[in-house]
This record gives sequence, structure tokens and C-alpha cells, in this order.
Amino acid sequence: MNPNRFFFEVAYNGAAYNGWQVQPGQKTVQGVIEDCLAKFVVGFEGITASGRTDTGVHCESQYFHADIPEELSDDNVQYKLNRMLPPDVAIKSIRKVKPDAHARFDALSRSYEYRMVREKNPFHAGQMYWYEKDLFVGRMNQAAQMMLSEENFESFSKVRTEVNHFLCNISRAEWVEEGRRLTFHITANRFLRGMVRAVVGTLLQIGEGKRQPTEMKEIIEARDRRKAGPAAPPEGLFLVNVSYPEEIYLD
Repeated sequence: MNPNRFFFEVAYNGAAYNGWQVQPGQKTVQGVIEDCLAKFVVGFEGITASGRTDTGVHCESQYFHADIPEELSDDNVQYKLNRMLPPDVAIKSIRKVKPDAHARFDALSRSYEYRMVREKNPFHAGQMYWYEKDLFVGRMNQAAQMMLSEENFESFSKVRTEVNHFLCNISRAEWVEEGRRLTFHITANRFLRGMVRAVVGTLLQIGEGKRQPTEMKEIIEARDRRKAGPAAPPEGLFLVNVSYPEEIYLD
């Protein structure tokens, strides 16, 4: 095992990217980071992230691990990377971790926010979902709370996805209204592909009165993506935090 493993914290505006994960012929966040690291890390073998975000989704705090030679200090690597990376991608911090630490498998939880604005604002374009329809926020929260007692969320997963199971432990699912802004906060040990946007789309239908809050339990138990609502647009979704046990860090 390489003794010089580091966790990198990264933030990015996902508007110009076809998601996080490298894809042939597509501009991705992982791709631009790996291209930069490969230019000054001898024997660079790629990066492994805590998870992946879809096309157009933003991130305030994501982690990936990479193995770096000792002669390159973390401060030096961070400075070089940020000078090379495009303006919409930034390395926020680098910390040395145990040789077997893993950005994906050691993560304890992941937190997302879905951000909406209730009035048109050009400075929020591409960063929030502009949504003017009347909503019963209390009903949306009533339905969201039902998710805390459930585990199988196949109804909110993209159909064509390679996973061993659809089980997730959700510890927070809550809408918070502040003036003309409305934010959905959700935290879980893991998320399925497209899950948060599908949940938001379903809760918006409940908020509009198209569905009853009690239908959330029926949707979950159906384990059928067709029973849930449409996916909310990507521009309002932010990955905001990934938590790890403190003992994996060496500094």
C-alpha cells in the first residue's frame, strides 16, 4: 500500500460538466482534476471520490483520495492544482490519511441541499430552481418525515443503475423556508443515482396538492420508479457535506 494517501476536499459549479464521473468524450469534474494531477504527479493512477454527482449538479464539499509522493507537500499540491484548474473547480483542503483510508467506503454520511427561490432573480440563475407555484410546506415535511422510518428507496432510483441493493438510512429530510427561499435538507449514509431529485420532485407534487402526504409511504413500498414524481431540475441540487471518522486522518 502507498503510505502517502491524501484526502482532497473539492468544490465545483456543475453547470458546465456532464457530472462527476469520467466519461469518454465528455467534460467531467473528475476528468479535469485527473488531467491536472497527471501533469505533475509521477506515476499518477487516478482519483477515487466519495460518490458521483449528475450532470449540472453542484458541490460545496466533495472528497476524493489520491496517492501523492512525499516530496510533494499537500500545500504545494493544493497551490498547483488551483492554479491549473478552471475557475469553476477549486481544491479547498488536503489532508494526509491512513494508507488504507477510502473516500467512498469510509464515508459515514452524505448531505445534500435542494435550493429553490420563489421569485425570479437573475443572480440565482443556474444556482437555484425558480419555483413560483403555491406550496403547502407543512404537507411536504409531513411526507418527508415518513422517509426516516423506511430503508428501501428503489422508487426514487434511476432504473438503469448497477447497485447491490437499494437500502439507505436517512437521518434528516426537512424543508426549511427563509423568506423567498425554500431549501430541502437531506442526509443519509448513502444515496442512489438520481434519488434526491426524484424525492424533491415527488414532494413538490405533494406540496402542490396533487398528492396526499400519506402517499409517500405507498410510493416507497411500491419499489417502482414510475410511482414517484418527476426528477426536479439539476441546478438546485448541491452536495454540501461528506463526513468521515476522525481517526482516518494523520494530521
